[in-house]
Amino acid sequence: MPKKAHTAAQPPWKVPAAAAVSAFLLTATMAWSEPVPGSLDVHWTEGALDCSATPQDPLQVHKYEPQTFILRQNPCTSFEANFIYLLIGSDKALLIDTGAVADPKAMPLAKTVLELLPDKDGKKLPLLVAHTHRHLDHRAGDPQFASLPSVQTVPFDLEGVRTFFGFTDWPDGMAHLDLGGRIVDVIPTPGHNETHVAFYDERTGILFSGDFLLPGRLLIDDAKAYRESALRVVDFLKTRPLTHILGGHIELDATGHAYRFGSHYHPNEHRLELARADLTALPAAFERFNGFYARYPNYVLTNPIRNIVALAIVAAAVLVCIVWGVRRLIRRRRG
Repeated sequence: MPKKAHTAAQPPWKVPAAAAVSAFLLTATMAWSEPVPGSLDVHWTEGALDCSATPQDPLQVHKYEPQTFILRQNPCTSFEANFIYLLIGSDKALLIDTGAVADPKAMPLAKTVLELLPDKDGKKLPLLVAHTHRHLDHRAGDPQFASLPSVQTVPFDLEGVRTFFGFTDWPDGMAHLDLGGRIVDVIPTPGHNETHVAFYDERTGILFSGDFLLPGRLLIDDAKAYRESALRVVDFLKTRPLTHILGGHIELDATGHAYRFGSHYHPNEHRLELARADLTALPAAFERFNGFYARYPNYVLTNPIRNIVALAIVAAAVLVCIVWGVRRLIRRRRG
């Protein structure tokens, strides 16, 4: 009988059920402690107008603090220019997303991550690879980790996510990852995608928000679920320190204008980090959302499917008007 994927190794990553009270007390205690400070004094790689003429490193690594690393995939390698996060505990490490490039020669993600991992008992620290959601640009690098020892990858389908983290009433509830002296809370945030989760790191006070909240286009799959997710996260963070919200991409320039979709050049980028005010404004933004497009200072709400349908309807209407006008003109000339 085939084994269920990933279930055997679940307990070491999660706070055991028997320790629920202790986990709650730990969470409550750490919620009032000062986060470990870090630095975001960095200029992110911005790609180039002509990438072939300006060779660049495919991956940028920034040390936020000694146990937290931010990796940025170069826009020249992929226009998605994903941000990937490595959190290191005393027993295990967590990698949030694997980016948009599968080829290890074009994007040496696994090699770079292994070099950043410390040794423990003569071996590299065990690594858990998780995703904010299942879109390919957040998991394309998974195969690079497939054959590595002491690496476990969380499934990216909804049932796999729910089972691995132990969610019994999705999207309500919360999961906890114990990295050893470092607890990371996993919060369901569907709306952009049904599998979406955000990660709150109690060590640094950072919310790793994926595509749920970022300085760019918030692509909406389910507006109702998105708003409820925003309310859920706002409520979760009411009693917790929040230093930064770090998303999966930067798609706006410093003036708030979006780069052209597919652009490999991001000059004068908006800062990566967003603040609590950006999050608390999100539920009201969805209340006023017209279902198509709304621009705010640090992000844009948009429903690409509805926009495409609306454009198609407008194009069809214009075509009908043109055909009607031409036929009428022909009839008048014949008359």
